[in-house]
Amino acid sequence: MRMDHFDLNLLVAFEALLQERSVTRAAKRLNVTQSAMSASLKRLRESFHDDLLVLHGKKMIPTQHALAIAPEVSDALIRLKGLIAMSTRFDPAASRRLFFVNASDYITTVLLVPLVEVLQREAPGIRLNLSLPDMDSADKLEAGEVDLILTPEEFMDCDHPRELLFEERFVAVGARDNPLLDSELTREGFLAAGHVAVRIGNQDTFVEGVLNTLVPERRIEVCAQSFIQVPWLLRGTNRLSVMHERLAQTAAPVHELAIAELPFHVPNMREMMQYHVARTHDAGLTWLRERIIRFARQLAPQPGLSVPAD
Repeated sequence: MRMDHFDLNLLVAFEALLQERSVTRAAKRLNVTQSAMSASLKRLRESFHDDLLVLHGKKMIPTQHALAIAPEVSDALIRLKGLIAMSTRFDPAASRRLFFVNASDYITTVLLVPLVEVLQREAPGIRLNLSLPDMDSADKLEAGEVDLILTPEEFMDCDHPRELLFEERFVAVGARDNPLLDSELTREGFLAAGHVAVRIGNQDTFVEGVLNTLVPERRIEVCAQSFIQVPWLLRGTNRLSVMHERLAQTAAPVHELAIAELPFHVPNMREMMQYHVARTHDAGLTWLRERIIRFARQLAPQPGLSVPAD
């Protein structure tokens, strides 16, 4: 194949066709006509000397060659995007760039919400598209569908750069009138209570994985799908939950919660930020990363435990 005769836009079409397995859906995804996408598929077949996608019934099945080169094509596209971004000067005051950030509602609440106010002053035109973590988060980073992932270190992909945002402690939280929190919380009291846990999708969170080992006999009465649901599920009950200290301090005055030290040791969680290695020299992403890190380092928990006064 001679590169001077090859249209690199065909690689974009190839990726869309492989992911959609449909000429119609790929055309819609790239906002082109179906006939234009069909023509791109014809040119791709000629260039690669392979059918790439074969019609079987109503489905298009990729050939072995198409499956073999798909990861290489995706990686090449990500690196080309990074190359283009690297050569473009980033002016935060004038930029209207859309950044895709994958982050839990916990880190959104304690970090991104207050950070947005700062970014509004420095870069009023930029936009953030926030998505919740799931089993495919690492794949989305690999495919270039998200710019940043904010997540505990244990869930990071080892193939891409990472940066520490901060370390997070965990505390016990319950309603302000929960009698278990009138005095020092004991292990016996902790286990006597019903608990609110958080599992995102079918995956244990960092702290749930730790608690399953430390206190497997814990009685879980409610399992929530997000961290921000937990304070609502504690109000008016004698249940307890183990929460991130920063989130607990943010929620306590709003939901009339009491916070206590745990009666056993839970290791700190290292909250990290990760980006694709091909985006290392992306000027806009570098600017956003620096702002996030600078702001995160200022978010030390308040000294002591935030127990609302009567």
